[in-house]
Amino acid sequence: MQAVHPELRSVRWLPRTSYGPVSSWLLRKLPRRAAPAGDDVTVREVTVPGIDQHPEVRLRLIAPANIDAPGPALLWVHGGGHIFGSAEQDDPINMTFVRELGITVAAVRYRLGADVPGPAAVEDAYAALRALVAQGRDWQIDPERIAVGGASAGGGIAAATVLMAADRGETRPAFQLLVYPMLDDRTAAAGARPAQAAWVWSAKSNRYGWSRYLRKAPGLSDVSPYVAPARRVDLHGLPPAWIGVGDLDLFLDEDVDYARRLQASGVECTLEIVPGAFHGFDTIYSRTAVSERFLGSQVHALAAGLNVRRKSPGRRMAG
Repeated sequence: MQAVHPELRSVRWLPRTSYGPVSSWLLRKLPRRAAPAGDDVTVREVTVPGIDQHPEVRLRLIAPANIDAPGPALLWVHGGGHIFGSAEQDDPINMTFVRELGITVAAVRYRLGADVPGPAAVEDAYAALRALVAQGRDWQIDPERIAVGGASAGGGIAAATVLMAADRGETRPAFQLLVYPMLDDRTAAAGARPAQAAWVWSAKSNRYGWSRYLRKAPGLSDVSPYVAPARRVDLHGLPPAWIGVGDLDLFLDEDVDYARRLQASGVECTLEIVPGAFHGFDTIYSRTAVSERFLGSQVHALAAGLNVRRKSPGRRMAG
């Protein structure tokens, strides 16, 4: 436990769970718990067209209650290893972005890899991005100031959405916010160093998540970058990025490699590595100083990427 940050060491008492067919199915069946919005935030659901004759996509729009002119927005993609998760689960962090930056957050309800293989999730996220550009002014969103972000599997989907946007040429996000993103199926094929496999998201869970999303074994040669963004060779011309990850996270190596490749391609990219932090540490221990600093870095990066003034420093709401 010496490698774990002192504020996070109670993780030793958490059960070490690996996700598989039964546990992920049960998690998908659990009631979705939304955070209370309060008087200063509005929450509503909208439906937008899918792309290329795919199904319609639902968005959870979280916005300042007093917004009266088009402003910046963040398209947010939740995590869950491609096998579970919901748009509501990240209400606390998304409401923090709304309150501290005065932006609108659109949390996309994408099709999970447990139900349909990739890149369906990316196609849903791209449909959401395209709708925010086309219809954004109806929701007080400036189509020129939209960031794309997500955590874990959602971070990987967000990165792939940026790649799809670059290839299609219909719109260009202003910024990408990638929180310990799940980028490379080859990590699942290679396994992990012992310290990185111990908590929250294990190597076994990673193999299962990727195998469901791919519908085949991870690590094979013919994997699309829209499914595993780390497979993309040419990263030139992408929007600026922020990537944050703990040094005990299973995704450390792939995230560092992606950040360095972005930088080598001339893309402005800030890489933040949190010593002693494992995957998802900031959601499990959101009230710790190390987690609040990590969230503060995200808020700061978004403020710079969207060119907005931070309204006030604040604490993450309890999830």
